Amino acid sequence: MTDPRSQSTYQVRLGWGENALTGLAKAGIVVVIDVLGSSDELAADAAALPHGPTVFLGSLRNASATAQAVYDEQIACGGRTAINLVLAGDDGAFAVEDYLAAGAIGDGLSARGLDHSAPDVAVATEGFRPLTRALKHLLSASASGLALAEEGRRDDIKAAAALDADPDPIRVDTAPEG
Repeated sequence: MTDPRSQSTYQVRLGWGENALTGLAKAGIVVVIDVLGSSDELAADAAALPHGPTVFLGSLRNASATAQAVYDEQIACGGRTAINLVLAGDDGAFAVEDYLAAGAIGDGLSARGLDHSAPDVAVATEGFRPLTRALKHLLSASASGLALAEEGRRDDIKAAAALDADPDPIRVDTAPEG
């Protein structure tokens, strides 16, 4: 029997960090989601997966653009494509800001008809919708936000909470072979 935590029966799935890269079922598209940190290593690891998925970097700032890019990639592939939303988290731990961004991207995917989502994605999406107006507060009150504020980086928090401020998706280049 397939491990139910792989969410293999769903088109859109959600998991945390490196464990999601290996624990979720193989997907043609991986969206690495990070709102307040740097997910370069996680994105590189996703791009280096043996099956060579298309990898995007998602956040609140480019949620709609990322959802559109995922939709466009599925169309280009010519059929239904599995999508793994991989949350970077705060040093591998739960990060409310990444969960909200996953909800924003999940909402965008659902609006485009990609809505056969795992319960994890549905909860993130439905959690995001009523909290959209509170994004700045939620990010500044989160553990990551509080840590950044202590470092004097309140402007970074405010910028990260700007939903759809960036109109372009970020695609990660595939890892070089060799």
